[in-house]
Amino acid sequence: MAQSAPPVRVDIVSDVVCPWCIIGYRQLLQAQELSGIEAEIRWHPFELNPDMPDEGQDLREHIAQKYGSTPEQSQSSRDRITALGADLGFDFRFTPEMRMWNTFRAHQLLDWAEGKGRQHDLKLALFHAYFSRGADVSDPAVLEQAAVTAGLDGKAARAALEHGAHAPFVRNKQAQWAARGVHGVPAMVFDRKYMVSGAQGIDGYRAVLNRVAATAG
Repeated sequence: MAQSAPPVRVDIVSDVVCPWCIIGYRQLLQAQELSGIEAEIRWHPFELNPDMPDEGQDLREHIAQKYGSTPEQSQSSRDRITALGADLGFDFRFTPEMRMWNTFRAHQLLDWAEGKGRQHDLKLALFHAYFSRGADVSDPAVLEQAAVTAGLDGKAARAALEHGAHAPFVRNKQAQWAARGVHGVPAMVFDRKYMVSGAQGIDGYRAVLNRVAATAG
């Protein structure tokens, strides 16, 4: 293991319904362990489907329409994601009933949670709610429960959603990242300098962490 080094700031632009975002994050965790370099994680909003209606859409139908995937290709992709998740300690449970949801409310709650020092915990709770339980992450009740899971006050979380004060902040942050060229996720920015897109694998993230640590200061 490499000698200890100062934490490296890693800004992760992601959506809570993006499987490669949680895969990339879990790969980054293992890269930290192998490199001995700690990452200081900060999450930022991105909506894969900003026009998704409140009722959502059947996931298989959505994938077919958006990416032109055949049912066989879609199933193969889900199988690969599930296997990768298992190797990384994350439980993907895709079901025939699974739907894609609008995530704008989730991002508003994440913005609120940041001010409470619990954004990271909430982000992980939302990944689990969607991918492991198939929950509707646009539903205020589901979001409230995720907030409780993350150690936040459920009633305060629901009030924050109902008030909607964080909506403009989320839109502004999304616009800022789009202006920086982020049009797909995950996108990770290391030490505010090096941006990498897509899940890079454990070795890929380890290489980036080592590079950043070597050039720090």
